[in-house]
Amino acid sequence: MNRFNAAVLRVLRLWMFVSVAFVTGSVSAVLAQQSQMPAFTGAKVCADCHTQETSKWRDSHHGWALRTPEPENVLGDFNNAEFEHKGLKTKFITRDGKYFIETLNGDGKPDTFEVKYTIGVAPLQQYLFETEKGRLQVLDIAWDVERKRWYHLFPDQDASPGNGLHWTGPYKNWQSRCAECHQTGFEKGFDPKARAYSSTWKDDTVSCESCHGPGEHHTAWAKDPAGYDASAHAGLDKFGLTVPFGETKQEKEMQICAPCHSRREPFGTGNPPPGAPFADHYNLALLRNGLYHADGQVNDEVYVYGSFLQSKMFAKGVTCSNCHDPHSLELKAPGNAVCTQCHSEAANADFPSLKKKTYDAPSHHHHAQGSEAAQCTSCHMPEKKFMVVDGRKDHSFRVPRPDISAKTGSPDVCTGCHEGKSAQWADAAIRDWFPNSRSGQPHFAIPFAAARAGDLGADNSTALMKIAEDQTAAAIVRASALDLLRDAANPQVIASGAVLLGDKSALVRDAAAKLFRRTAPASRFKLLLPLLTDERKTVRVSAARELLGIPMARFPEAERGKVAAANKEFQGTLLSRSDYPETQVAIAGLALTMRKTAAAKGALREALAMDPQLEDAWRLLSRIEMAEGQPLAARKSLEEALEKLPDSPTLQFSMARTLAQQNKDADALPYFARTAKLAPQDETVQIEWAAALTRLGRNAEALNRAEIARNLVPENPTVMALIATNQLKLGKLSIARELVRTLTERFPRYQLTPQLEALKALP
Repeated sequence: MNRFNAAVLRVLRLWMFVSVAFVTGSVSAVLAQQSQMPAFTGAKVCADCHTQETSKWRDSHHGWALRTPEPENVLGDFNNAEFEHKGLKTKFITRDGKYFIETLNGDGKPDTFEVKYTIGVAPLQQYLFETEKGRLQVLDIAWDVERKRWYHLFPDQDASPGNGLHWTGPYKNWQSRCAECHQTGFEKGFDPKARAYSSTWKDDTVSCESCHGPGEHHTAWAKDPAGYDASAHAGLDKFGLTVPFGETKQEKEMQICAPCHSRREPFGTGNPPPGAPFADHYNLALLRNGLYHADGQVNDEVYVYGSFLQSKMFAKGVTCSNCHDPHSLELKAPGNAVCTQCHSEAANADFPSLKKKTYDAPSHHHHAQGSEAAQCTSCHMPEKKFMVVDGRKDHSFRVPRPDISAKTGSPDVCTGCHEGKSAQWADAAIRDWFPNSRSGQPHFAIPFAAARAGDLGADNSTALMKIAEDQTAAAIVRASALDLLRDAANPQVIASGAVLLGDKSALVRDAAAKLFRRTAPASRFKLLLPLLTDERKTVRVSAARELLGIPMARFPEAERGKVAAANKEFQGTLLSRSDYPETQVAIAGLALTMRKTAAAKGALREALAMDPQLEDAWRLLSRIEMAEGQPLAARKSLEEALEKLPDSPTLQFSMARTLAQQNKDADALPYFARTAKLAPQDETVQIEWAAALTRLGRNAEALNRAEIARNLVPENPTVMALIATNQLKLGKLSIARELVRTLTERFPRYQLTPQLEALKALP
């Protein structure tokens, strides 16, 4: 058993208060439950009856999600084509009817790999290779279908051999990152001990049974409808198909489509039953900085679901198939016609709140009829490109708000076209066109932007909590407001958050559970106890995570079974992602909360074996070693880290601090200098550099560094004390004395050194 597997099991034993046999049993129970599902039959069987649907599906993006490399499926140029990126040449060749690439492997050596599968059809196609038995990796050089060229998907990324971001690394592994949404009936089959995959699946691509469920019993019904006994099969409808979760058409479709069309964290190792509750199998990414702009517009690749949940259309019951054909995936009508199904003088009886009004006319869009600017999507579904060439439209269907963009820096769709114009100009135009427009009305973007900038004061905390409490607001917005309040922890937040633990939305309950991290253990347990048995797994897992630091003996005996059951589910979510480097870092952090440093170090080492450039793992590992009284080990770890990441200011600074803590200030100075060069605006670097110089008696240099720090933070008492100390050492008694007096007046509780304290008594 490798050190990681042993470490993880030690941590999990503590969390679960059970043995390894219990862990094995829980996995077996899951497999047993899956085996009760009907068997998959494959798309070919479906096609025998459903010819029209199959015809639409075959050339859809679902039909092309993954294919074998037959000539008709390979769109890229493999006729000895070459592509060079950052000095590295990759050659694409055909040999004996098969397709290959010649490039550098993970060890930096020339190698040849055979194409195992193609991925996608437009606007790009990628290729999948087996780098070792069972391990499938995605090449980050793709074929641009429209421009007929090879190009790099991440041109600014350091993806050299040996880097975790190299195409052979963990972040571009097919089974952990992609397969679940490109194949049918996928099961990852990762063995953490061997670090190997034995994945299985039922259809190569996204086929019929990905959405409709395994077809064994449906096929039996089709062969003998009169003789089929639906009551004999739990969980199936009268046609022998799995029943999607939810009562409404929208809810059922969301549970089918959302798992793959969302940014989320999976809880399992493969495809859940189609239509199963999303919140039982995934944790949805909220409107966090980096993923979304402050007003909820798409920033990173978050796909569709998180945007759609923000929309009024979702709130009114619109679903995917209202606009898209579920088999071809194409829009149901061309251009604006797909929107005027509802947004027109006739409206749509299915959505009675619609206004009967003309929208597809200059009186509404104020642009030339038939022009690109007059398309509904141009204003209400702004597009952003991902993977360099793949334009994705924002599905929040928002009304343009240039006034919000002017205040928060979120993209403004108007000035995106009208280059050289300001958001204020666009806002004035909209006010002129629509005197009763939403311009100037409150929007969650304002308190969101303030919180992202660090404002969690009373006023902004109140504004965020009002958003969270607003039952008319989108659940993802309400949950995101709570997510921003996690570090506020004031009495108002705690009191209001406690009420929201019983909210009807699982997203809101989940976010509310994370507000009580700083409360007393007894109070926290009392608040979160109901969530340990919540109907949705994502909420139960969050509650278990928030209670981890409390010893089992402190829980009421009658409630310990609930704690153990929720911990078991939490444990399963970690085990399911044991091939993620970031999961190992999370495991290490959790192990530290349980004071299990050996387990934490084992998990960090495993993370670094997967991704040697994982900065947080190196930093945390060295801190653990220092805390254990192993300064030489800490220094060695940081030296190893800096070989991988020489331009990391965090690691350079960690090394400087580590050496300084070992009373090796002279050795630390070059690392302080490198850190300051990489992060010139970081006052902490200048302060600690000045302190090291002071201890070495290099007072003129120390004074210079302290003055640089004072320019960055003029009212910092530590900086003032450093300047006074070095002025005193340099014989500038009067200057030092005045500084000490000023320091004492402004910061009366600051503890002075005896030398500086003595200056206070001087006349």
